[in-house]
Amino acid sequence: MLSKTLNLTTILLSLYLNVSLGYHKELNHALVARTLVHQTNWAAIGSISTLPDLKHYPMVNVVSINDVNAQHQSTGRIQFLLTNVDYTGQDVEENNKVTLLFSDEQLLHCSLQNIDPLEPICARAIISGEVKWLDQNDKYYLDSLGSFFERHPASKRWLHYHNFYLCELEITNIAVVDYYGGVHNVKPSDYYNILLNDKVILNNH
Repeated sequence: MLSKTLNLTTILLSLYLNVSLGYHKELNHALVARTLVHQTNWAAIGSISTLPDLKHYPMVNVVSINDVNAQHQSTGRIQFLLTNVDYTGQDVEENNKVTLLFSDEQLLHCSLQNIDPLEPICARAIISGEVKWLDQNDKYYLDSLGSFFERHPASKRWLHYHNFYLCELEITNIAVVDYYGGVHNVKPSDYYNILLNDKVILNNH
């Protein structure tokens, strides 16, 4: 996991100060997105509601996520558990298009440096795609489930009592805000091609 002392917000703040002094280095926005996904255990998820009183309204919830394989390597593949007992599971049954939000403030990296979460240097990634149910007969399914359990031990109970099932986001669009000047669109292929580890993260900024 990432260092708690040198995090994305620290790096982006340093970049901002360097720019004000006349220095600038282009950010690797795909790397920022991968870092945000990897460093946190959860994300906000937006779906289109199927609740009778909120039909067709945007709905938001929280999901526990995992992007690590059985070898403890970050893959960028965003996996999470859903259940039809919960309204998000019901929503994706009808419309499986969702958006997940990741922010550096999830680990308080921004507020601890007196940076408002809305500031662009408090990095965030908005990742959209379609929810795909993972096939339990797939040869990698048990590895994926085991990796999720390791990151979220409480989730073992969820499958037993509430019929949760393992899903993955098939990414179609990635938008990153990590500096002043607007949103940057990242190709999913560039996102997946990032080799993520602490050394790479720090050296690319």
